[in-house]
Amino acid sequence: MTLLLFKPEFLLSMPGGTEWILILLVVLLFFGGKKIPDLMRGIGRGVREFNDAKESVKKELDAGMKENDKTSTASEQREVVKESEPTK
Repeated sequence: MTLLLFKPEFLLSMPGGTEWILILLVVLLFFGGKKIPDLMRGIGRGVREFNDAKESVKKELDAGMKENDKTSTASEQREVVKESEPTK
């Protein structure tokens, strides 16, 4: 029995239908019917804040990449102009 507990397949397996029902019953016993909506509301707020933060970081990265593209394009254009100018 103890050898079964240390197999990777056992440690990484997902709970089935019966296990989920047992987990839900334990959560219901611990938190009670009145606290579960508050718990779910808090989880929803956390997920929403995480997604907002993820989107803001993505926008900042995109803006930084666009700015970098603009500066590199401008410097390339200056180099082309310098190369095309006749030497004195």
